[in-house]
Amino acid sequence: METPISVQDKKDFVRWFLNHYQLKKRESVWILNYLINHEAILQHAHFVDEVEFCPRGILISAQGVKAPPFRFYKDKVMTTDAEKSFHDIRLNQEDPLYIELNFDQANQSARYAAVLEENPYVPLNHYLTAKDKKLAGRLLDISLLEHQRQQLEREIDEALDNGDKQTFKRVAKLLQKVKQELAEITDK
Repeated sequence: METPISVQDKKDFVRWFLNHYQLKKRESVWILNYLINHEAILQHAHFVDEVEFCPRGILISAQGVKAPPFRFYKDKVMTTDAEKSFHDIRLNQEDPLYIELNFDQANQSARYAAVLEENPYVPLNHYLTAKDKKLAGRLLDISLLEHQRQQLEREIDEALDNGDKQTFKRVAKLLQKVKQELAEITDK
C-alpha cells in the first residue's frame, strides 16, 4: 500500500512548480494557487500521469513542452474552458481530483516524483506497444505449437506401443508440419 502524500508536501510542490515554470495558460496559475489555499481540495488531489483516464482530472502544461496548455476531464468529457473547470473544482471539493503536470524534464524531477502517484484508472494494456503485442502473439503461437508437438509425440509413442502403423504415419506427418511451423516462427 502506498503512503499517502501529505497536504503540506503537495503545497510545497505546487509552490515550487509555480515559482520555476511559466504556464501556457494563465488560468492554470489561478487554479493551482486556489488549490494551495484550500487544503480540503488539496487533500483529495492526486498527481498522476495519463489524467484523461480519470473520472475527474486536470492537465496543465508549462511553456516549452508540446502538450496541450490546459484540459479538464470529467466523466469522459473534456473541456479546455478553465473557468468551467475552476467552478467544478470549487463546487466539488470532496471529490477526488487528479492532476497531470507537463513541464520540461518532468520525468527527471525528484520533486514531482515525490508527489506523483500511480494512476489507478489507466487500462492495463495502455502501455503496450505494437512491438509488445506482436511479441506476445509470437510467444503465444510458439507455446501453442509446443503443446501440439508434445501431444503428437505422445500419440506417436502410443501408436508405436500399440503397433498401429496407420496412426503412426498420420500423426508423424502432423508432427512434421507442427515442427516446420515452429521452426518458421522461431527463426523470425
